[in-house]
Amino acid sequence: MKNGERITILMADDDPDDRLLVQDAFEEVHLNNQFAYVEDGIELLDYLNRRGAYAHLAGTSLPGLILLDLNMPKKDGREALKEIKADPVLRSIPIVILTTSSAEEDILRTYDLGANSFIVKPVTFDKLVDIIRRVTNYWFEIVRLPPNQ
Repeated sequence: MKNGERITILMADDDPDDRLLVQDAFEEVHLNNQFAYVEDGIELLDYLNRRGAYAHLAGTSLPGLILLDLNMPKKDGREALKEIKADPVLRSIPIVILTTSSAEEDILRTYDLGANSFIVKPVTFDKLVDIIRRVTNYWFEIVRLPPNQ
């Protein structure tokens, strides 16, 4: 982090209800980090590369954590993950897969592509809050993240 700047959590998910639930869960656990979202893999890469609608973010720190859904339009999470982890500037950003898929193939493939964690979206809000509490405890209190770029 630079000058006490809060780490941005970036969520890539095309479902507005899921985005809202995750944002509400972050508020429930009193996490004061910035929260941003994009709706597909193309938007995710534009955000990270500070281009297009996100060119105004040039010069600002990259997200400290990405929550990535696998099944999105235009460019799905698998393709975006592969591109992010192949990019020397972006590959150190931790990526937590947060998806409805529990397919073994998706789990194996995303870890092979460099995902840091794989979480299946829970069906209740209480379980989501519990997961977000554990995720934030792990990523923001236990783990030492790379310097925010």
